[in-house]
Amino acid sequence: MNYQQTLDYLFSALPMYQRVGNVAFKKDLTNTLKLCEVLDNPQHKFRSIHVAGTNGKGSSSHMLASVFQSAGYKVGLYTSPHLKSFTERIRINGQPIPEQNVVDFVARIQPTIDQIHPSFFEMTVVMAFDYFAEEQVDIAIIEVGLGGRLDSTNIITPELSLITNIGFDHMDMLGNTLQEIAFEKAGVIKRNVSVVIGESQNETTPVFTKKAKEMNSELVFADQEPLNTSEYSLDLPGTYQAKNIKGVLAAVNVLRKKGWEISEEALAHGLANVRTQTGLKGRWQILSEAPLTVCDTGHNKEAFDYIIPQIESSSFEKLYMVLGFVNDKKLDTLIPRLPAQAQFVFCEAKVPRAMKLERIEELVSPFGLKADFVQGVNEAIALAKSKATKNDMIYIGGSTFVVAEIEAL
Repeated sequence: MNYQQTLDYLFSALPMYQRVGNVAFKKDLTNTLKLCEVLDNPQHKFRSIHVAGTNGKGSSSHMLASVFQSAGYKVGLYTSPHLKSFTERIRINGQPIPEQNVVDFVARIQPTIDQIHPSFFEMTVVMAFDYFAEEQVDIAIIEVGLGGRLDSTNIITPELSLITNIGFDHMDMLGNTLQEIAFEKAGVIKRNVSVVIGESQNETTPVFTKKAKEMNSELVFADQEPLNTSEYSLDLPGTYQAKNIKGVLAAVNVLRKKGWEISEEALAHGLANVRTQTGLKGRWQILSEAPLTVCDTGHNKEAFDYIIPQIESSSFEKLYMVLGFVNDKKLDTLIPRLPAQAQFVFCEAKVPRAMKLERIEELVSPFGLKADFVQGVNEAIALAKSKATKNDMIYIGGSTFVVAEIEAL
């Protein structure tokens, strides 16, 4: 198979959570362990940092990768989902895994794939681990896919675990309370391995404290540490990054004590060059000026609690918001947070998990918003652009899949 045929095989043969939802989520680690066993357990052949959390884990993972790159290390980075290319998920020093490596890996392990039928995510995690081991990275930053305790990435024993924050997302799988969700995220805490919590919360702090004590793990709450974030220039815009950077700085402090050499110069350089060194996209990304056009992958209530103030602090005459959602999103708590003065264009991304346009219209109509409903993402963007003047602002988001379909990204 060539690269495209390999991708077609993976997308068609393996259930993918980003596309089909819960049916692709395996609530145990059996398949991941079986795949790794066939490959001589690559997860034990490199050192790692494990990053979990409801919001901010992607940005934090990229920040850590950039800092380690600036410090001179060979750095693996595994994140999900991808926006444009499958190879975005697996990088070394910012460079995506070569397409031929993807082809060769699938050819090598296809008999096992056909035998045990892993999920798409299980397979990609093992591909990343195999690649990092083969390339002998110094450190790999591994972002959790969903939850933590039963996530396919949770077969590593990292140098450090970082949990950014806890919010209401994926409640049908992780629980209906912050305490239940925190319990699942706390599953990444390993025995005798330090853990940094990015944001202390009354509901979740006892959960993390209990788990850390059970595992004899050093516990650090980043927002309770004397960290001066104003010393650093971060190339990721967005006010919400202020909390993410605290978790990263606290993590670096812990890692330095464990012998990792990261100078202040490397730390500053890494934070100032996250996007250029790691290829991160979709975090308060300015697509164009006049009108100011911004996209962001934030997709839950907590994310919008930071995104909305960021929008309102921007300079514009009229605001247009192009939004689409996945079908399990609770819009009754999200819609009231949106700026009432905005003009909305709701759309439907081209994935099975996308909330149908008719359902969006049904759910938002009671709120009396000024809204158009357009089937395609880029058609919705075109409509907003046709109405906007150079002094207006267009925001595009609501779902990772909406951002992924932006032609200008």
